[in-house]
Amino acid sequence: SGGRSNGVAGGSTVPGMYRGIAYESDLLVVKLGTARPDGFPRTTELMRAVNYTVSFAAERFLPLVINISFGNTYGSHDGTSLLETFLDDIGNYGRTTILVGSGNEGAASGHTSGTLQMRRTEEVEFTVSSYESSFSIQLWKAYSDQFTVSLQAPSGERFGPFSEELGPARFRYRKTQILLYYGKPGPYSTAQELYFDFIPDEGSYVEEGIWTFFLRPVSLVSGRYDFWLPSAGILNTATRFLRPTPDTTLTIPSTASKVITVGAYNSFYNSYADFSGRGFTRLTSQVKPDIAAPGVNITAPAVNGGYQSVTGTSFATPVASGAAALLMQWGIVNGNDPFLYGEKVKAYLRRGARKLPGIAEYPNPMVGYGTLCVLSLIHISEPTRLDVIS
Repeated sequence: SGGRSNGVAGGSTVPGMYRGIAYESDLLVVKLGTARPDGFPRTTELMRAVNYTVSFAAERFLPLVINISFGNTYGSHDGTSLLETFLDDIGNYGRTTILVGSGNEGAASGHTSGTLQMRRTEEVEFTVSSYESSFSIQLWKAYSDQFTVSLQAPSGERFGPFSEELGPARFRYRKTQILLYYGKPGPYSTAQELYFDFIPDEGSYVEEGIWTFFLRPVSLVSGRYDFWLPSAGILNTATRFLRPTPDTTLTIPSTASKVITVGAYNSFYNSYADFSGRGFTRLTSQVKPDIAAPGVNITAPAVNGGYQSVTGTSFATPVASGAAALLMQWGIVNGNDPFLYGEKVKAYLRRGARKLPGIAEYPNPMVGYGTLCVLSLIHISEPTRLDVIS
């Protein structure tokens, strides 16, 4: 979506025809390389790309807006991963503002959560669609909590209970092999991950039907647990949790603390877009998304030329990125506020956000502080291009 995102944020064409938000801005486009078996992980490539753009702008004393229309569900969703803390740190260099889309997992049923209680076994059901190839499930918990895990196949056959003391587990159900790995806390997080890998035999698929996890507490401090499936875009629609939790469906790295996290809303009906990834962050309950921007039926450049209608937070984010660029132009380039970047831009966008009808409490996990509106937060004495934002 990179080219289309650039077009939404700052694309220019025939005057008055599908121009981007900040259509006279300079664009620095960095493409992630095609993934190779022996290459860097995508998160590493993203970090290198962001480092390059920040260094490029800082060396030239240029204000910089970074649009990241990229994310995945892998991680503890509390802002403590290496990628998230990297974005928090590098955002302090130069005059940098980073915006990240909250993802499209809000209605995907790919997350479920709960709180364990002693002497009570918790059941977590998920269904696997027919013709589903290999996939993984993450279980995130506090390292201080201890509980055993069992897995029941669609036939009722149960495997386990497994515990950390027993180490990694490998077992088979018909033509599906299941691997269980126990993670450890890292230098950046006290959370622990249990990773389940479902691998069908060559030429077959994961056994379809309803599978069930059984969590039996041994020793609890927090008791909170969270499961995530991979992004919905790589699964069949019927592969999902049967009792999903729509909150904390933000994709990573939109859970980073200092980025501006952008959700999507339907600007035609002035309503929340149900696919938009919801906050708040796990355990820390940081307000994410910060704002929502138009993300339904947005006109953007097509891959093979021309224009097309697109939907998703990947296109809501560049709308907000263009707005941030206009704010920074007014402040830094035009000399009205040389410090208008980073967290200050976030504060301005939050304060100027408009409320959606039918939602009483703000901030909230769906749209944060509200919907993007630059005109309501700053008054300018001379005509500028800020009037394109509403």
